[in-house]
Amino acid sequence: MLFLRNILGLVICASLIGAAPTATEDTAVDRAEIAKRAAITDVANTGYATQNGGTTGGKGGTTTTVSTLAQFSAVADNSKNNDATPRVIVVSGTISGAQQVRIGSNKTIIGLPGAKFSGVSLFVWKQKNVIIRNIISEYVLAATGDGLTIQASSNVWVDHCEFYSDLNHDKDYYDGLLDVSHGSEWVTISNTYFHDHWKADLIGHSDNNAAEDTGHLHVTEHDNYWLNIGSRTPSIRYGTGHVYNSYFKNMNTGIDTRDGAQILVQSSVFENVTEPIAALYSDSTGYANVIDVKLGIGSNTAPVGTLTANSPPYAYSLLGSANVVASVPGQAGATLSI
Repeated sequence: MLFLRNILGLVICASLIGAAPTATEDTAVDRAEIAKRAAITDVANTGYATQNGGTTGGKGGTTTTVSTLAQFSAVADNSKNNDATPRVIVVSGTISGAQQVRIGSNKTIIGLPGAKFSGVSLFVWKQKNVIIRNIISEYVLAATGDGLTIQASSNVWVDHCEFYSDLNHDKDYYDGLLDVSHGSEWVTISNTYFHDHWKADLIGHSDNNAAEDTGHLHVTEHDNYWLNIGSRTPSIRYGTGHVYNSYFKNMNTGIDTRDGAQILVQSSVFENVTEPIAALYSDSTGYANVIDVKLGIGSNTAPVGTLTANSPPYAYSLLGSANVVASVPGQAGATLSI
């Protein structure tokens, strides 16, 4: 079985469902940011992104380094929906702007240490085989889009990234940090740090989208750290989810399973989360199977589903809930050394 060495951390600051999460400082131990070596040609090796032939991104294509929005748009923009040329795009420094950039098939977008998109929304629409790694995404306004949107796409690996905004505005000032919708398939989100945001991670965008989503939306989320989040870590409709080795801290609602979704949650910790795992906000319930999960002050109120530890079609390794807090926060995020 593959050994997954990072952990999800979810943090929110509220003891009542309607209360606002409050930003808290991480201790030095929490955010040690342990550097891990990576290559720009790495391919997905965990979760659902390993299925359907795997996810290789731009491996084998040309490599281009960009440091401005104009440069990035020139090599990454797929506004005509016709760019499937394999390409590795290396991001250097901070790229700023209120713009949504569409990413084409067979692309790897990977950041050098400290690489950041500020206000820039990444959009993967009707594409396949995309890798996004070691990127920091901040302050993407709702009018621009989500930090990252994946729609009607397959084989996407998001790894060692950081997504955040702030809690100083109302919940609709920003949209999602990372949303997966419109029948997308074979997605892995791993080793990523989500924090200080109202509506973090939506899988399946609408109760009225059963025809497109049913039988799709296979998403793995593992070794992620969630801190100071209002809700959606994730909120999943219709799909099949696998969450493990994750740390959720200071939240109102955590994992929300809806509209027939099935989710398996393992080897994770919830700390100061009012409703860690539930079936909320939709007329039709979803389901959750929960194994070795510390729920803290809350409980799991979702109906039991059909998934078991043997259901995922890939190998995976569990840290064990006793080891999650010590292991995940320092490694999740844009901590890769390229």
